[in-house]
Amino acid sequence: MSTPSGSGPDGPRGSAASDLDALKADIEATREHLSRTVDELGRRLDMRSRARESAARARDTAVETYRESPPAVIGTGAGISALLGLLLWRRRRKRRAPLRADAAAMRIRRRARTKAAKRAAGELAARRAAAEKAARTRARRTARKARRATRRKR
Repeated sequence: MSTPSGSGPDGPRGSAASDLDALKADIEATREHLSRTVDELGRRLDMRSRARESAARARDTAVETYRESPPAVIGTGAGISALLGLLLWRRRRKRRAPLRADAAAMRIRRRARTKAAKRAAGELAARRAAAEKAARTRARRTARKARRATRRKR
């Protein structure tokens, strides 16, 4: 008696089982690959841990550099701190530096509502600037006279 086609041990059932095992293995490999990808994305997006790692690397590099040549590191640190101090000093000085006459004129101009008031404020600023210029000129002349007087005494 003959058996129906495919019902034997080497028929479709045997190949279906191997196909099913291959599919399961493929699904497992895909899951593993996705798991690794998600873990990698998680590591890349975790900014806090990346910042900590970066800080640790920078600290290790600094320590290693210091161990190699301490005077160079100390000199560089002193130079950087001096530069920062100079920049902060200049910034603070610029904030305090505006001429008082100009600052007063600007305040008046901001408050002024009419063109005549703005013009008056501009004239006031011009007068003050001229007075300051005259004062500087007088100071220069006085200093020049003092220098001439000391030369004559010699």
